[in-house]
Amino acid sequence: MKKYILMSVFLLTTSLLGVELKIKADSFSADQSKGISIFKGNVHIVKGADELNAEEVTIYTDKKNQPTKFVAIGDVSFQIETKNKSKYQGTSGKVIYKPLKKEYYFYENVMLKQLNEKKEIEGDEVILNTNDGRAYAKGLEKKPVIMIFDIPEKEEK
Repeated sequence: MKKYILMSVFLLTTSLLGVELKIKADSFSADQSKGISIFKGNVHIVKGADELNAEEVTIYTDKKNQPTKFVAIGDVSFQIETKNKSKYQGTSGKVIYKPLKKEYYFYENVMLKQLNEKKEIEGDEVILNTNDGRAYAKGLEKKPVIMIFDIPEKEEK
């Protein structure tokens, strides 16, 4: 029964996102009546050029079994490519992905690097929209957002 449920989640997710979605984990459980699928232990998700690793990932679906939200917790690491081909990688304590908005919400000790332009953001809350590549960041009350830019210096003549 678990294999059937796993395949139905895989196929529905694939049709929504338009690309193949592969999920590997040590264990899997689901409650279709509640629209929840839980993957635990060494979870590794690949969707196109995007990768997500975590200790646990919960996928929420609507009444049509279409994914509405992915929640990853525990030692989360990721690689993401936006629509305009900007590449990001990083780590955080928690990630929420909303596929309909194409937005990632990163929480807890977030380290996000934009690889193409050598920019880094550190904060406690960062939002990345993969449609337009915009990122928003918030720091904690006593811990500010830190941004690091690699600015090449021009030589004077």
